[in-house]
Amino acid sequence: MQFIIEIKTLIQSARTKAYQAINSAMIEAYWEIGKRIVEEEQNGNQRASYGQEIIKKLSIELTEEFGKGFSERTLREFRQFYNYFPNLEIWRTAFAKLSWSHFQRVLKLSDVKARTYYLNESIENTWSIRTLDRQISTLYFERLISTQQLTGHPMQEVDKVVIDSNDFIKNPTVLEFLNLPSGMSYSEEMFEKALVDNLQKFILELGKGFAFVERQQHIRTETADFYIDLVFYNFKMKCFVLIELKTNKLTHQDIGQLDMYVRMYDDLKRGTDDNPTLGILLCTETDKTIAKYSVLNQNEQLFASKYLPFLPTEAELIEEIEKERLKFKLINQDDNG
Repeated sequence: MQFIIEIKTLIQSARTKAYQAINSAMIEAYWEIGKRIVEEEQNGNQRASYGQEIIKKLSIELTEEFGKGFSERTLREFRQFYNYFPNLEIWRTAFAKLSWSHFQRVLKLSDVKARTYYLNESIENTWSIRTLDRQISTLYFERLISTQQLTGHPMQEVDKVVIDSNDFIKNPTVLEFLNLPSGMSYSEEMFEKALVDNLQKFILELGKGFAFVERQQHIRTETADFYIDLVFYNFKMKCFVLIELKTNKLTHQDIGQLDMYVRMYDDLKRGTDDNPTLGILLCTETDKTIAKYSVLNQNEQLFASKYLPFLPTEAELIEEIEKERLKFKLINQDDNG
C-alpha cells in the first residue's frame, strides 16, 4: 500500500536526520575538546610535558564520568583534529555529512591539500569509509596531481555511503559518545567468542589428526605484536594450521594479513621436519559467510595432494558457522524475550 510506503519513508527520513544531528554534534564536540586542549597546553610553562600530563589526567576524568571513548590516544586525535581543521565555520557543514571515521582516516595524511581533497570528494561522491581508505591507500590524489587531472577525471567504481535507518543506534562511536549501553557490540563480541568456541570443537571432532595448540596466540616481531585467533597442529599433514575469524566485511587487507601470519609462522614456529603452515580465513558478514584457505603459490601442489584429504571443505566450514549463527540468534532471542 502507498500509505505504508509513505509512513516507512517518514520514519527512514526522521532516523537519518537524527543520525546526522547526533553525528554533527559529536564531531563538533570533538573539535571543541581539541581546541580547549590546545589552548590549555599553550598556557602551560613546559608545553610538551604539560601537554602529556593534562591529556593523561583528562582521559582519566572523562572516562570516569562519561565512559569509553576518551582514551589518551583519542584525545590526542581530538587535538590533531583541531590543529588540522582550525576554521570551524568552513568545516561545520562537513560535520553533518561525514562520519568521525572519515576525519580519523585523513588525520594520518600530512598534506593539507590531500586532506581537503579526500574529504571534499567523500562529501561530493558519498564515499564510504572503505572507499576513502582504498583511494588513500592507492595514492589516488597523488596520481591525479601527477597527471594534472584534478577536474573532470574518470572515477573508479566506489562504494557509496548508504545510511542504514538503524545506524544511529548501532554505531559504537555514537553509543560511546552518548554513553548508551552498547548491546549490539556486546552481542557481536559474544557471537565471535561463540564461533571460536564452536570452531575449536568442530576442528578437533573431525578426527583427522588435529591437535589444539592455542587461542589468541601472541606472535611478536621487532616492530609489532599480533594475535592469531586459533592455532592447531595436524599430525597427519605435519603442519601448523592457523584460523583467523573476521566478523566484518572481508577486505584484501584481511587476506594479506593471513598470508603474513603464515609466513611469520613458518619463520618463527615451524620445525625443520614440518610442512609449510596453512591458513584458514573465515569471514561472517551480515548476509553471507566466506571461507578461504591461504595457500601460498609455491605450496599449491602440496595443498592439493597432501592437505585436502584432512581438511574440512570450505562448504563444511560455512555450514558450521551458519549453524552457530542460527543457534546464537535463537538463544539471544530467548534471553531477550
